[in-house]
Amino acid sequence: MVILQTDLSNLVHRGKVRDTYHLADGHLLMIATDRISAFDVVLPNGIPNKGKVLASMSAFWFEKTKHIVANHLVGMASDPEMDFGFPLPEMPQDIAARAMVVKRAERIDIECIIRGYLAGSAWNEYRSQGTIFGNPAAAGFKEGDILPEPMFTPTTKAEEGHDTNMTIEEVVDMVGQERTRELEEKSLAIYNFAHQYARERGIIIADTKMEFGLLDGQLILIDELLTPDSSRFWEASQYNPGQSQPNYDKQFVRDWLNDAGWDHEPPAPSLPDDIVEKTGQRYMEAYARLTEERIA
Repeated sequence: MVILQTDLSNLVHRGKVRDTYHLADGHLLMIATDRISAFDVVLPNGIPNKGKVLASMSAFWFEKTKHIVANHLVGMASDPEMDFGFPLPEMPQDIAARAMVVKRAERIDIECIIRGYLAGSAWNEYRSQGTIFGNPAAAGFKEGDILPEPMFTPTTKAEEGHDTNMTIEEVVDMVGQERTRELEEKSLAIYNFAHQYARERGIIIADTKMEFGLLDGQLILIDELLTPDSSRFWEASQYNPGQSQPNYDKQFVRDWLNDAGWDHEPPAPSLPDDIVEKTGQRYMEAYARLTEERIA
């Protein structure tokens, strides 16, 4: 089954992938649909079970990293043992399996991106300008090379169109010096913890993006965390700098779209059935490798 859209009551926001609904007592129901976006554009067709992977993997990582920074997760809507203290809307089991009950926070409109390896837009920038995130970089890096240290490279969070790079000064102007330091330190700590954990299970987390919010003045993680949508997951056993790496994320979709000649502006083309199937397999394999469980 592919769920591209949900239609419950009290819709708050419909994003590129998630449908979010108002619940009681300052809580939200966040449903990860099977929609998939690439280059900040939602594609016409979805990926079977993708939403289950995103919701379950986010819940997994929120639990694993709560000792580093608090997060917004209360529990999965599908968990029969959870008592949220208020009723949830009636929904089919397939939707509940894609749904997290979360605390409502004041979102900070910054994508906190950590790059541990030279890939994607960072590689394109380095190849064309010799810089990484606007800073001069040493010569001789190859695509996929590990960086000397993971880098904090924030971007805007655009509701429409493409996110754009932000300088640290721009982040400071938005949230202040102390909050900027906290965003960078927590983002790096989460990445370093997850990178080591995943590496022991045969996956390299090349980069990832996180979102934060404020709840009662405290910084917390929100949205999703360390999923194949928000991260680059590479097959560690085949890691070989100088080329595109075998992966378990949506780079497979990006590569097909580029090969098809799409200009990254809407409308996006539909994905062929074999690309849809192989993408779904990659997401499921990433989940199984990292959590040591299987999506039903």
